[in-house]
Amino acid sequence: MTTHRAGTGRARRRRWPAVVVTGVLVAGAAGWAVAYGPLRGEEAPRTADPEAVRTARAFLSSWAAGDLAGAARLTDSPAKAEETLRNFTAGLEIAKPVLTAGAARVDGAEGAEGAGARVPYRAKMPVAELGTWSYGSELAVARTDAGWRVRWELPLIHPQLNDKQRFKLVEEESAELAAVDRDGKAISAAEHPSLVSVLGLGGGKPRGEVQVVDRITGETRATAVRFGPDPGEGGGPLRTTIDARTQAAAEKALARHLDGRNAGLVAVRIDSGEVVAVANGPAGGFNRAFQGTYAPGSTWKVVTSAALLAKGAVTPETRVDCPKYLTVGKQFHNVETSEIPGASFRQDFIHSCNTAFVALRGRLTNDEMTVFAKDHFGIGPEWKTGVGSVDAEVPVPATETEKAAALFGQGRLRTNPLAMASVTATAVSGKFHQPLLVKGTEQPAVATKPLPSGVVKQLRSLMRDTVTDGSAKVLASVPGEVGAKTGTAEVTEDGNNNGWLVAYDGEIAVACVVEGAKSGSGSAGPVLRDLLAELASG
Repeated sequence: MTTHRAGTGRARRRRWPAVVVTGVLVAGAAGWAVAYGPLRGEEAPRTADPEAVRTARAFLSSWAAGDLAGAARLTDSPAKAEETLRNFTAGLEIAKPVLTAGAARVDGAEGAEGAGARVPYRAKMPVAELGTWSYGSELAVARTDAGWRVRWELPLIHPQLNDKQRFKLVEEESAELAAVDRDGKAISAAEHPSLVSVLGLGGGKPRGEVQVVDRITGETRATAVRFGPDPGEGGGPLRTTIDARTQAAAEKALARHLDGRNAGLVAVRIDSGEVVAVANGPAGGFNRAFQGTYAPGSTWKVVTSAALLAKGAVTPETRVDCPKYLTVGKQFHNVETSEIPGASFRQDFIHSCNTAFVALRGRLTNDEMTVFAKDHFGIGPEWKTGVGSVDAEVPVPATETEKAAALFGQGRLRTNPLAMASVTATAVSGKFHQPLLVKGTEQPAVATKPLPSGVVKQLRSLMRDTVTDGSAKVLASVPGEVGAKTGTAEVTEDGNNNGWLVAYDGEIAVACVVEGAKSGSGSAGPVLRDLLAELASG
């Protein structure tokens, strides 16, 4: 069992300024995927047959729209596909799923005629009144006598679905739940409305889980997703790590600046990983802060930079040009097609230059980011906070284009404010602490290595400069030595983005994401500014 010592309340400082903003679902490069074509002197990456990709997208579209017969007709086993799709939806009380296709890749040998395609996708399944079940899977498309068809196999619905196991929904109503903050003081739904969906305050709230069970015996083999909190041990109050003042300030800041948009925010203690605030917009809605699945946008450059600096691939003073455009299978560009000729890596970081990071892709191997994120930031293994949460994903890129996008937080990367608050805390302390919300939660061991002290010093300096001279100047008025990184993550090529901001001070790291935003500094910026300023004033 892993436990963390709580602070004493009166003895600790009340400034609490460390914020991290996370999150956005992404379909292209960090907000900038437009034209296609190879770099001069480079071989163009193989692309999947457009008809194969269209078939995969049509299957997902029909499934999401409830046209299960239509979706089944696009497979090579229509009868079986329709039967399974209907059973899956009915048995789990899923309303209308949201299915988002990712970047397709060729499925077949080099040069093979009629090679198929593999298309990853993200699923958001609204389960009854419990919440959203988010996960990723993949479709394989092959040429048949009838044309392109999705290869029907049970794991395409969910990776854990097969001929020996199925899913089962178990529901119950939560009892009246008493909860206390890190100092043992009672916390209520009236004072902290965001904690209603996070902890289940007030009682009578539905909770449950989707279980993986044996098809024959019905024996439970695993839990695919859990909704709602566990009751307090021994019937006593739920002992949390929440700091009531920070929680109230976070909810107040979100409510002031959201204008009806969805958002999530998490603040953690840098020295322990303990969660001191969780806020969502709307306050009683889906727990995006813990269970959202977003591309992190340029806030991920904190991790990319850590990997490059630790390897000695760059220093803050290394010259890395920031051109308007750079093409790697598709064209990447910066906000408003800006450029910084002759830029240093420090300038690239503080002004969030996407093309500079794309240009550095050859200095990291394909799997290096995945391994580095796991070894130093604890991303990959399962986390246990005490309530339901979705773990971040850093998959190995399938193509050079995907790799380029991942370096600045796009592609198939999936995070949420919980993950990015932890990332920020790790970056500025050098040590990963698994986040915790409910005291006494038994946490699985996550083996990590500390970041080199020199890298930590460089990251803190880069993030501080981002506030004083870069894209996070919105925080410049906050007292204390605050550092930050902005992020603007593309959801669709022609729609609104998700705005991110992450920040830190001497005690906490905070992450906030605002959906349907123009930029991180413009949307999440005012939220974090108000939160940190209020905490610094007390």
